[in-house]
Amino acid sequence: MNKNNENDANNSEDIVYGRHPVEELLVHSPERIEKIFLKDSIGRKGIEDILNQASKRKIPVSFVPDRKISDLAGKDSVSQGIVALISPTKYFTLKEWLPSVDMDSNPIVIVLDELEDPHNVGAILRSAAAAGASGVILGKHNQAQVNATVYKTSAGTAGRVPIVRVSNINDALKNLKDAGFWIIGLDGNSKKTLWQEDFNSSTALVVGSEGSGIRTKTLEACDFTVSIPMQNNVESLNASVSTALVLYEWARRKAN
Repeated sequence: MNKNNENDANNSEDIVYGRHPVEELLVHSPERIEKIFLKDSIGRKGIEDILNQASKRKIPVSFVPDRKISDLAGKDSVSQGIVALISPTKYFTLKEWLPSVDMDSNPIVIVLDELEDPHNVGAILRSAAAAGASGVILGKHNQAQVNATVYKTSAGTAGRVPIVRVSNINDALKNLKDAGFWIIGLDGNSKKTLWQEDFNSSTALVVGSEGSGIRTKTLEACDFTVSIPMQNNVESLNASVSTALVLYEWARRKAN
């Protein structure tokens, strides 16, 4: 993509919008930002940091009409008048990522099995970064990729943990087992609850799709499953909330 051609800036995977996500990028991944677009009527009081950081890193900034912002971010997006054109998301291969993992630290990695809601993916990436996960693995097919919505939902934290993309989730699970991970499926039907898991070994947590959960073959590839204890006849929590609960139970056990 030509970084100087604004007409090319319409691929949602190359756009991040909103004040906080753009500020996060400027602090943590400024090398990915190719250009920043600001609504020409935006008040300067709230964007001094963005302007200063962009100037410091020699990132071009353009003030454009509101219509241009809407075209870039989408007319229904809450862009706050701020859009960043970024280089494509950095995905790692499993082969690239595995050697970097400290297996002696009993790490946890999240494996997404065909999650289609980018809001869930973004929230999971944020929780993974906050809790200290070693990576998030996702498939190339039937899976929400890291796009503008994911970045917005993650509040700019997408990319703070490695994002690993694989062609086949079940093959990836086999490779994780060979590397020393125990595969745990997050399954509402499991009789074993989260509170009964001690997390004393390297863990790969498989999270299924919003509608049907973990696919049958993938569930069979898990060493065991856990469920989230529920009360008051609540059937389930959404994927991102359930994942966050597991991540923080893992972090709590690891801290004790």
